[in-house]
Amino acid sequence: MKSHLIISASIAVILISVSGIALNSENSLNENKIRIAYFPNIGHAIPIVGIEKGFFEASIGNTTKIETRVFDSGPQAIESLFANSIDVAYVGPGPAINGFLNSENHNVKILAGAASGGASFIVHPLSEINIASDFAGKKIAAPQIGNTQDVSLRNYLSENGLKPAEKGGSVIIYNIPNPDIYTLFVKGDIDGAWVAEPWATILEYELDGKRLFHEEELWPNNEFASVLLIGNTNFAEKNPTIIKNLLKSNSDIADWINQNPMETRIIFNNFLNSHLGQSLSDDVVDIALSNLVITDDPLSDSVHSFAEKADALGYLGRNGYDLSGIFYYFDTNSINGNDTT
Repeated sequence: MKSHLIISASIAVILISVSGIALNSENSLNENKIRIAYFPNIGHAIPIVGIEKGFFEASIGNTTKIETRVFDSGPQAIESLFANSIDVAYVGPGPAINGFLNSENHNVKILAGAASGGASFIVHPLSEINIASDFAGKKIAAPQIGNTQDVSLRNYLSENGLKPAEKGGSVIIYNIPNPDIYTLFVKGDIDGAWVAEPWATILEYELDGKRLFHEEELWPNNEFASVLLIGNTNFAEKNPTIIKNLLKSNSDIADWINQNPMETRIIFNNFLNSHLGQSLSDDVVDIALSNLVITDDPLSDSVHSFAEKADALGYLGRNGYDLSGIFYYFDTNSINGNDTT
């Protein structure tokens, strides 16, 4: 299956990313360079299209060098922001919130949105899960502990009177990378998985999984921020023109993707070919993209709601949290940025 190659190639991406951090960890802020991080997922269509199509280069300017890092998880991107190895990153709300709360002087903030929705719960074809109560006694997978899908899964269990095994309940949760989730799904070692696109569609269409629900069905207005653009505000304040052009391009690319879904699929598959050595079927990419809303709106209400869910799980520390100033307001008609709640 095509995804087998993607699984093994993902390991190479991680190794390449880590080596990139080591080779590019200079502490100076360069007026003529911006370092952008993102994931090889369809939810990161804006940066992928922006880089592959040359939109970022055209908007930011020929005099500014653009360096990219491809990561496999939000924590990797946050660590690189803390180490000043990257300047901006596309991540989920979980890493964005943790980055803000744990960064020095709260200097990692949300600059814009990139996607809404695009996560689902997929049931293994041999498992009988039809309603929430069926989760009891089952083995469920989600990516890294504390990541966006993990928080959503654990909150869903809590809302339905269930607990994970480590908290005295009966639901066994495996927190493992998406490629490992795929492997366990193939073997029948898990009953279901809460994953983002395109993994949800891969499990459904390649492995005959059943999509029990789209996560956006659990949110008000069927929308929640699933991918956000965050950045180091020290860089933003010292490079206002670069950030102004990046945000303008982020918005323009969102519009272009929504108007050109078929070309977006081609660009995404070409990206997978060049970075992972293999692509996905056209149907998988088309379905995965249709399950997302590409938008530059950060959907601030959903970010605050997500923080409440993460805090209820004990993920935001024992002393509470304060998201005041997490959104960095940048007036694209000027070169002055401001903090706002």
